[in-house]
Amino acid sequence: MCGDSTLSVHGGEPEIREGRSITEPVVFASTYPFADTAELHAFMGGELERPEEYGRYGNPTVAAVEAKLAALEGGGPPRETGVAALLMASGMAAITTTLLAMLRAGDHVVFTADVYRKTRVFARTYLAKFGVDFDLVAPELGAIEAALRPQTKIIFTEAPTNPYLRVVDLEGVVALATARGIKTIVDATFATPINMRPLALGVDLVVHSTTKYMGGHNDLLGGVVVGGRGIIGAIREQVGTLGAVCDPHNAFLLSRGLKTLALRVQRHNRSALALAELLSGHRAVAQVWYPLLPSHEDHAHAVRLLRGGGGVVSFELHGGLEAGSRLVDGLRIPKLAPSLGGVESLVEQPALMSFYDQGPQGRAALGIREGLIRYSVGIEDLEDLRADLFTVLDSL
Repeated sequence: MCGDSTLSVHGGEPEIREGRSITEPVVFASTYPFADTAELHAFMGGELERPEEYGRYGNPTVAAVEAKLAALEGGGPPRETGVAALLMASGMAAITTTLLAMLRAGDHVVFTADVYRKTRVFARTYLAKFGVDFDLVAPELGAIEAALRPQTKIIFTEAPTNPYLRVVDLEGVVALATARGIKTIVDATFATPINMRPLALGVDLVVHSTTKYMGGHNDLLGGVVVGGRGIIGAIREQVGTLGAVCDPHNAFLLSRGLKTLALRVQRHNRSALALAELLSGHRAVAQVWYPLLPSHEDHAHAVRLLRGGGGVVSFELHGGLEAGSRLVDGLRIPKLAPSLGGVESLVEQPALMSFYDQGPQGRAALGIREGLIRYSVGIEDLEDLRADLFTVLDSL
C-alpha cells in the first residue's frame, strides 16, 4: 500500500498514457465510432471490452479519474483491491442515483438526522413519493439499532456531519448492518480518504461531493460513489438512464485537484485543530465543535476512526445572530459563501444561509443555533488566519 501523497499523485494511473502525456488528456466527445459491424457485434455480444460507446455511458477522461478515486478510497490499485468508483455530476447526483438504484417501493432506510440537508429533502420529497419509508435518527448506535425493521435495506450516515461534526461509531454500524443483511452508505465528504477510509471498516459504499476537498479549488461540481465492483457496476447501469454524468472538463479539473489532496488536507487538519483549540478559550465563544477536541461528544469515536479532524470548525458565539453577523462582516480573509474544502477559507452563519427559511423556531427544532458559525479553514498561513479571526473576536 502506498502513502497518501503517492496515491494522490499516481494512484490508478497507467505507467504510460496514450500519447505519452504526463497529465490526463481531456477527451471531448459525445459518441465513439466502431470500426465496422464485426466490432459492433463483438461489443454487443460482450466479447469486446470497450468502455466508450456514447457519452452518457462513459468517457476516457472520466474513467481515468474514477480509477484514481478508487485507488484513493481503496488504499491501493483498484485491480488488487476490487474497488471501483463512479463519478457523477454532483454530490447530490451521486447520492440520489445510488439510492434510486438500490431501493424499491416497500423498502425502508435509516438516515442519521444531520446528514446533508438536501439528502433529507430528497428522502422527504422523492423517496416517500416512491413508496420508500425512512427514519431520521440521532447519529448514535442505539438510535440506529432501534430504528431498524425487517424492511430496512440501507443505513445512510455521514462522518463527520455538518455542521456539528458528529462521528458515529462506524464499526458498530457495520456490525449491526452485516448481521441483518443491510447495506451501509457513508457520506465521507468532510473526512476525505486522507482522514478516513470507511471501506476498510466494512462499509459498503462511500459517497463524496468532489466539489469540496477532492477538487479543492472551488471551481468544479462533482460527486462520486465508491465501493465493490459488483455494486458499483449495478449503479452504473442506472446512470445511463438517469443521466447524471460528469463532463470531461470537470473530470480533468478534479484529476488536477486530486494530485495535491493529501498535502492540502494535512494543512487543513493542522490549521483547523489549532484554531479550534484557540477558540475554545475565548470569552466570546460559547462552544466549539471539532471532532479531535476532548470536549466533543464523539471524541472517542473520532480519535479511533479519523487520521485528522478535517478543515471545518463550528462554534457558537455569545450574543447570537447579531454577534455572528458582526464576526462574519469583520473578517477579512475568509469569504462569506456556502461550500467548504477549497484552498480559500470560507465562513457562514447557517442560520442566515442554509436554514434562513426555517425562522428561529424552525432552526431551534433542527438544532441550528442562532449564534452558530461554520468556518471552513483554507490553506492560508495559520498566523494570518488567527490574527484575522481573533482581532474581530476580541472586538466582540
